[in-house]
Amino acid sequence: MIAADHSLVADLVSANHILFRHGIVDAFGHVSVRHDGDPARFLLARNMAPALVTPADIMAFAHDGTPLGGDDRQPYLERFIHGAIYRARPDVSAVVHSHAASLIPFGVVHDAPLRPIYHMSSFLLRPVPVFEIRDAAGPENDLLVRDDALGDALAAALGDHTAVLMRGHGATIVGRDVRQAVFCAVYTAQNALLQSDAMRLGGAVTYLSETEAERATVTNAGQVERAWSLWRRDA
Repeated sequence: MIAADHSLVADLVSANHILFRHGIVDAFGHVSVRHDGDPARFLLARNMAPALVTPADIMAFAHDGTPLGGDDRQPYLERFIHGAIYRARPDVSAVVHSHAASLIPFGVVHDAPLRPIYHMSSFLLRPVPVFEIRDAAGPENDLLVRDDALGDALAAALGDHTAVLMRGHGATIVGRDVRQAVFCAVYTAQNALLQSDAMRLGGAVTYLSETEAERATVTNAGQVERAWSLWRRDA
């Protein structure tokens, strides 16, 4: 099996720790990267708390969720989220699955879509879609994306967006690389907090216009390393 670059593995480990530090994951949730030597594979930690991940805990998977290289350690149940998105989105090289509490209300209140409220979350651009697992799994489900079919349904709900909410569960956020995916995951959760606060004040909320969002996204794309270097040091 082609070995992944050491720097990619190091970034994946740092991503786990940063996401924990910012409350995007806790004992649960996970982050993956597309394999740099083979785009049909991805890297993801074994089934464990993200804050405890080390390079030795990283596993390689085929896009159908099969562990590679004879690795028989227990994988995350929802690894199918990652493989399905990598199949559907060639532009995506990192995926974050989060249970951040600030995001949950926007997945269950239909007339309160998550929208970009400030420039740091401009990448949301349009209202964030919501994945309703009942539509794919029926009423007899446990809200987990346990197989390829449910992974495909989630990827379809994500479409070409940066984030998709998962009703009663959390959210999945993607990026062109792991540093951008972490950046977007942090500021998606922060946007939810600010939007909730603004809505509680009463009256109409002013969201970013499409032009503002597009222009701010271009600007912010050049600032990801600034955030990453600080967050990695603190984590």
